[in-house]
Amino acid sequence: MDVHSLPAVNATLNGIAAVLLGIGYTFMRKGRIQAHKRVMLTAFSVSVVFLACYLIYHFNAGLVYYQKTGLLRYVYLTILTTHTSLAVITPVLAIITLRRGLRMDVERHRAIARWTFPIWMYVSVTGVVVYLMLYRF
Repeated sequence: MDVHSLPAVNATLNGIAAVLLGIGYTFMRKGRIQAHKRVMLTAFSVSVVFLACYLIYHFNAGLVYYQKTGLLRYVYLTILTTHTSLAVITPVLAIITLRRGLRMDVERHRAIARWTFPIWMYVSVTGVVVYLMLYRF
């Protein structure tokens, strides 16, 4: 299996997830609950596909090291560290948030969504940034 195209696929999936999160947030702010629900479930599905592709890639390709030096390396490593640390907790937060939302446990859903949304958005956006820095710059 050729996995060399998966980093670009992963970055695309992260970008799509970020856009969907933004749209879902906008729907929620406008009171369009059913549209919010559909878009957030789609964002979660896209993120699940991303995770599967990510695991397949790294299982087959192993670790990929950043080759640049100097200040850019420190910027990359800072972004990668925060991205990775938050990416570990994002699936758990997303599942809890979605579960509460689907059960219409609105107060508890809102309470955790206040944390889940910015963390999930950050992880999605920095996933694209990490890809660009690692493979395109």
